[in-house]
Amino acid sequence: MSDQQTNAYEFTVSEISSAVKRTVEDQFGHVRVRGEISGFRGQHSSGHSYFTLKDDGACIDAVVWKTSYARLTFKPQEGLEVIATGRLTTYPRSSKYQIVIEQIEPAGAGALMALLEERRRKLLAEGLFAPERKRQLPYLPRVIGVVTSPTGAVIRDILHRLDDRFPSHVIVWPVRVQGDTCASEVTAAIDGFNAFAPDGPIPRPDLLIVARGGGSIEDLWGFNEESVVRAVARSAIPVISAVGHETDITLIDYVADRRAPTPTGAAEMAVPVRSELIGYVEDLGSRQRMAARRIAANLKDRFRAASAGMPRPGDLISTQRQRLDMATARLGSALRAEQHAKAMDHQRIAGRLAIGLLRGRLEAASNRLENAATRARHGLQTRAGRARVAYSPLAGRLRPGLLATPISQGRRHLEAATARMEPAYIRIVEARRARLDGIAKLLNSVSYQQVLARGFALVKDAEGNLVRTSTDVKPGDTLTIDVAQGSIAATVAGAPSIPKRKARSDEETGTQESLF
Repeated sequence: MSDQQTNAYEFTVSEISSAVKRTVEDQFGHVRVRGEISGFRGQHSSGHSYFTLKDDGACIDAVVWKTSYARLTFKPQEGLEVIATGRLTTYPRSSKYQIVIEQIEPAGAGALMALLEERRRKLLAEGLFAPERKRQLPYLPRVIGVVTSPTGAVIRDILHRLDDRFPSHVIVWPVRVQGDTCASEVTAAIDGFNAFAPDGPIPRPDLLIVARGGGSIEDLWGFNEESVVRAVARSAIPVISAVGHETDITLIDYVADRRAPTPTGAAEMAVPVRSELIGYVEDLGSRQRMAARRIAANLKDRFRAASAGMPRPGDLISTQRQRLDMATARLGSALRAEQHAKAMDHQRIAGRLAIGLLRGRLEAASNRLENAATRARHGLQTRAGRARVAYSPLAGRLRPGLLATPISQGRRHLEAATARMEPAYIRIVEARRARLDGIAKLLNSVSYQQVLARGFALVKDAEGNLVRTSTDVKPGDTLTIDVAQGSIAATVAGAPSIPKRKARSDEETGTQESLF
């Protein structure tokens, strides 16, 4: 049997591998395979990706070429259940078949939610969703940047709502809000707004709104991409997320400074209502004016209460004014009493200050001075004689000129002292005379004769006593009235009259004449 010939065609390994390859590619030129990604380690250095799709019973190798990998909406991730679209082929060197993937999509909403939750936990662990990272929105932004599609209803709703509430300067950065390039365009828009210079030709926004209408999780998946989340996290401008409807949750909602349920709600969060703001400002102004009036009224009441407890200005000086008036009233009598006392003192010492007495004292002093000079001359002569007798034994040995000089000097000193003494006494007498003249003038100025010269009279009774009051005389008494020039004899004819006392004094009536 081993030597028996057969007519079966013999294939080489390459031929059978090529035949299998053509058969597989022709039969399975376009397939969709559902499985779990396993063994994914990222892109190879060549840019291609290699991994395995598996299920409970089998596995198949998968490859994503470099050009296809860049167009994938969902990138391969380890453990993710996906539906891969591509074609089957074989790899002749290892006799293995594999699928060349052109598109990947998660295997249903459950897979997408699992991927979303895994990505959320990762970013949460990095602290990108921390509450302390949230910033306050500006109360009244001058410029608002909007990242959305320029042709959808979203931008029209935002602009319309902003115009109704508070017209603002809006800058729109157009992007695709779904599809393969959605994430990259949104990321570039956020970074682009932050790159504007504050004083550049295009004003830098004070607030950003990232908006999109509602849709499925696949439609909104671009706003779940990690690049978009990180762009919002590093934005220096506060961001409002307005993606989808109120029930739609994306990762950008967690990282944004404020989440709006709808794009219209984002516009309401961005600016206040202008009419309400004007009313609020007017209300504050009214309240401020009322508060100012209340404060002024309160201060006025307090001032009135304080002023009521203070004394009147006239009361503060009334006591001092009364004391001044009383002192003024006593001043005249005090001056007259002092004048009288000084006049009596002058009369008492006037006898001792007579010019004749002073002249006699001066003559006595002159006589004493002359006597002293005479005694001095005699004394000098006597001493000279004694000295001459005492020194006569020495006369022979002394020259006459030696004694003549001291004697002549002593004589000259004595004569000079005598000459100075007489003018000194004269000056003393003149000074005393001038002082006496001054006292006489003072006495004359305060003398009662000067008072008589002004029209007053001095009344004396028969014994020469001064009549001070009307009770000091009685009818029939003889009086002498001294006037400035001479005296007048008079007799009291009628009974003296006593002036009546005032009904009420000034002090009792509470009135008082002004000093001025």
